[in-house]
Amino acid sequence: MGLKFRLVVMNFLQYAIWGAWLISLGAYLGGNLHFEGFQIGSFFATMGIASLFMPGLVGIIADRWIPAQKLLGICHFLAAAFLVAAAPQTEYGTLYPLLLGSVMFYMPTIALSNSVAYNALTKGGYDTVKDFPPIRVWGTVGFIFSMIAVDLLGFAHSANQLYLSAGIGFVLAVYSFTLPNCDISVDKSKKSWVDHMGLRAFALFKQKKMAIFFIFSMMLGMSLQITNAFANDYLTNFFGGNEVYEDTFGVVHANILISLSQASETLCILLIPFFLKKFGIKKVMLISMFAWVLRFALLGAGNPGGGLWMLILSMIVYGVAFDFFNISGSLYVETETDPSIRSSAQGVFMIMTNGFGAFIGSYAAGWVVEAAGWPNSWFIFATYSLVVAIVFAIVFKYKHDPNQIKIVTH
Repeated sequence: MGLKFRLVVMNFLQYAIWGAWLISLGAYLGGNLHFEGFQIGSFFATMGIASLFMPGLVGIIADRWIPAQKLLGICHFLAAAFLVAAAPQTEYGTLYPLLLGSVMFYMPTIALSNSVAYNALTKGGYDTVKDFPPIRVWGTVGFIFSMIAVDLLGFAHSANQLYLSAGIGFVLAVYSFTLPNCDISVDKSKKSWVDHMGLRAFALFKQKKMAIFFIFSMMLGMSLQITNAFANDYLTNFFGGNEVYEDTFGVVHANILISLSQASETLCILLIPFFLKKFGIKKVMLISMFAWVLRFALLGAGNPGGGLWMLILSMIVYGVAFDFFNISGSLYVETETDPSIRSSAQGVFMIMTNGFGAFIGSYAAGWVVEAAGWPNSWFIFATYSLVVAIVFAIVFKYKHDPNQIKIVTH
């Protein structure tokens, strides 16, 4: 089995786990369990809580003590075990802490899987900027596969989506131990306590350019959690309560409609090497920000009837909105940091996007939804994204050098 294929399998399973519940959970919580908007938002905020410290902590452990591929397996096993325990729960007080426990161990695996892939590709003499995106795209394929499977199996409105996710998690937990070995730092005795604890990556905030980049990554992370939490709930429960739309495809098969977002993502990932080398991180991030404006505005203006085309266009735009920020941002961090803090630096990126971004975005979105209702909330989110884009264009000073994104051959 070739190296790239092995990494493809890892990425497929990594995101198939998430795709089994991330998009459909909101509809299950709001429809079947009758939770309110703020409560629904709190479940998606668990990703923010976990990402505030777990990716950084696990990244330190991977850099210093336990090889990343082994730690990846351990985390997936624990995350899956918590999902099995969470699935039968129907009360907020018991479901919430168990799902939080699962997310605590799942969120660090996103950065860990990136580190495993970067490490393997670098050792194999590949160019990470060129060769990683075609591998990472299979993660999105896995996400789509799970979304469609959940929809067609009738799991979108039941706890079975959690059992499915856990099953895939156990498979990846075992598979992770077969992946190429990641080296850990040695000769710790000659390093300072900062290096010993793997905290050097946080010194990136001393660089004005990196500090601004991380802050705006957090703001984009807020946008991401809004659609994760409420897009399916919006289509299923808001439009589903209207007899004009209740039998339309967008309501009955909301998961499949939303999966167009991930289908778009698979194509947009392949564009990243060209756009990143041609235009640089600032313009790529700006493209992402304006794509978020369109994503939200089209969701607010469309409907599953005559306005279905706007919903479809919103799903297509999502690929640009997500990839041009998330994947490009990860690659940017990879090129700007020393290999000795690779896992820790990816952990910091996760803390800002899926940590502070997810935590603030999920709770804020829940509050906006309860206060403004649908579809007005989507237009508020679109306005927010527009303001972020304008401010970023002004304050982020970056001169693009095409040679800065270089081929790694060692």
